[in-house]
Parts: sequence; C-alpha cells; structure tokens
Amino acid sequence: MARDQVDMTPINSRDELVAWFEQGCKPKSQFRIGTEHEKFAFTVNGHRPVPYFGPRGIRALLDGMQAMLGWEPIMERENIIGLADVTGGGAISLEPGGQFELSGAPVETVHQTASELFAHLAQVREVARPLGIGFLGLGMTPDWRRADMPMMPKGRYKIMTAYMPKVGSHGLDMMYRTCTVQTNLDFASEPDMVKKMRVSLALQPVATALFANSPFTEGRPNGFLSFRSEIWRDTDNQRAGMLPWVFEPGMGFERYADYALDVPMYFVKRGDDYIDVSGKSFRDHLAGKLLPGERATMSDWANHVSTIFPEVRLKRYIEMRGSDGGPWRRLPSLPAYWVGLIYDDANLEACWDIVKDWTAEERQKLRDDVPRLGFKAAVRGRTLLDLARETLALAEQGLIRRKRLDHNGRDETRYLRPLQEIVARGITPAEELLAMYEGAWNDSVAPVYDEYAY
Repeated sequence: MARDQVDMTPINSRDELVAWFEQGCKPKSQFRIGTEHEKFAFTVNGHRPVPYFGPRGIRALLDGMQAMLGWEPIMERENIIGLADVTGGGAISLEPGGQFELSGAPVETVHQTASELFAHLAQVREVARPLGIGFLGLGMTPDWRRADMPMMPKGRYKIMTAYMPKVGSHGLDMMYRTCTVQTNLDFASEPDMVKKMRVSLALQPVATALFANSPFTEGRPNGFLSFRSEIWRDTDNQRAGMLPWVFEPGMGFERYADYALDVPMYFVKRGDDYIDVSGKSFRDHLAGKLLPGERATMSDWANHVSTIFPEVRLKRYIEMRGSDGGPWRRLPSLPAYWVGLIYDDANLEACWDIVKDWTAEERQKLRDDVPRLGFKAAVRGRTLLDLARETLALAEQGLIRRKRLDHNGRDETRYLRPLQEIVARGITPAEELLAMYEGAWNDSVAPVYDEYAY
C-alpha cells in the first residue's frame, strides 16, 4: 500500500465494516486489473543495499522520479516515502528494506498493465542510472544479511520491526529481504467473491511454483525453491495462511470481517503519528478500549485490513499474494494467468471442479510442500506440474474468449508464454537458477546481479 487511508468517519457498528467489503462489488463490465511488483535496489558498484539517505540513496531516487513524472509526493514528516498518480491511480512506494514497489493503476486489460510496467521500468532506469543504482528481480535477496538491510523512515515499519520477532521466526526476513508480484482482481457479488476466494486460495500453490524464484540466502542455496513462500509459514500465523474457514458454509463478507476484527493490529494513525497498538484487536478498538476518548474510524479499518497477509487477501478486491518477484518479462504473466482463470465464468467453474473436493488438510499440505518441492508437490496423485499445465491451458482459452486486442491485433495470451515455457521445461525458475549456480556461475550468486537485473 502506497499511502495510508484518510477517512476519519467514525465507525458506529460492525455492520459498517461488512458493508465496507460489500462496496467492492461491481458489474463485470467494470472489472479491472491491478498489478503490483517489488524489486531490490542495489548499488551497481559492489552490489550492496541502497540506503535511504545520501546523494545516491532511495530518497534521491524518489526525488528524481517525482521531477520526471510530476506525481504527487507522499511524505512522512520531512521524508518523501512514495509518489501517487492522482489522475491514473498508480503509485510508487517503499517496502521496509528499500524494495521499490510499483502499485499499478486499475486498468482494463493485461496489455495496459504490461505497458504501465514497461514504462515504469524505463523511467526508473533513467533516474537510477546516474545514481549508480540497479534493480534486481528475485523473490529474496541472494546474498544480503538481515544486518545489511537499511530501514526506510516509515512509522509503521518501526512498529512492525519491533513486533515481528514476538510472533514468528521469519517476520524480519519477510519485511526486509523479500519481493513479490501480485495481482488484484474484482468481484461482482458476494457469491462471486466467495467462489473466487476459494478457487484462488486452493490454486495459489500453482502460482507459487510457476514463479518460484528465491533459492539463495546469504550467497548459498537455502534448500528451497521459494524461500519467500517458506518465510510466510512462520512470519505471523494469526494474519497469514490458507484461511480454511473460507471453504466452510457461511463464508461471505461478514465472515471475513469477523476474521479481520480479531487479527492483531499493528498501529492506529492519528495525524502524522503512528500509535503502537500491536497485538491488540480491532474488536477492542471498535469498543473504545484501545485509545481513551478515540473512536475507531474507516481509515483505521482500511489500514488494518491492509496489514493482514493471507495467501489471498480480501479488500474491496481480491489480491493474489503467493508469487515471488522475478524478471520483468515474467511479471505480466501473473495477471494474465489469474484473469484468464477467474474473469472467465466457464473457467471459474472448471477450476472449482478441480479443487472443490480437496480437504483443508490437502490444501494445507500442498501449500506447505510447494516452497521446497515446487512442481513436484502433489495433491490426490496429481503434481503441481500437472495442475500448472491444466490451468495454463484454461487460462489461455479464457484470454482468447476475452478478445481484448492490442493495437497490433494480438490478444492477451502472449503474456502467458513465459509460464508456458517454464511448464514445457518442467522445472521452476529457481531450479534454473540453481543449475546456473552449480554450473556456469561456479558456486557464486554474483552473476545474478547482471542476469536478473532490470
């Protein structure tokens, strides 16, 4: 999220929180696609993390981007921490360790989200090159230690950094040493939301395998194909995971609101101040128990919902969160995959037929196995490679049926090609990296800064 929400309307009842989710419903003709991706900034000289301050730091990069784009700066006290395109809806923001994020505008086609991405990369390269800054597309930094990572000057991150070690072993790794790509998609109604949540949660391990791209930690293989995904298994299990109750009778906006009410909070923002309420529930905040004399507001709710991190997250749209960041060519493949599957009614039903009989235990085992096994993880005798082939074929047909053509008359299926090539080879991107590490790279991760740089 690029900026905290500003809506100080007091919340009077739980029903208003349920209605907040319900307001995301929209006609299918108004469905949009949002793509977010993170990338590591590194010094071209020495391949080190980029600090916030200094003439060649992240702040200088943001200042340069603001001068180029004319976007509105997002400030936290005297520090610029992001940029917002108030016309188009896109934004640039910073993750805790200086990971540079593009939060794409809601657009109609995968062509548009790809064009937005490529324009952003061209712009950021132009500003970064004179500063000696490069960008790396991986799911986890290949060689930096936690101690190497700078902290961006954002109040929410200070609170999270103090809280994370209390609730899991990998929270600081998640914050400072990982990058993701995600896509945000719409729903038409409560039943449509429920089916999309169920299908995308069950199939999220397929996307994790297709994008698995984090096999190194501190310069050596870490034993996983997506260590970024493994990290989420012990970050904060009260706010992460596969949400098995989504598949139970009674799932809807009300059920998700009740879940969010009991997920521990991080902060409440008042003016420029982040008030640490970590570990407390929004339910208590709603009852007036956290801040004497302060009512819970819609801003508080929106900001709290943005700090819940399941594999698929509900806001006023649905966020697919299971994939590692990667090279630029692969990034538009994620929205193409999910749009082809869940924006096509026939495919949504076909995917539900695939997963509807899986038990909560089977879904959890698949999610637990995929970080280490990738395509070899299996459910009911079928490997994730089999499921990737089947769902990619469905996605391709769904995109053909959408008939959204670019100016050259090409449909959106071309964005699936990187994934189709991965499946044809039968190995994850991480396994390709490991093969290069053991072969041409001579047991060194240093070449990744050239071969996977943006």
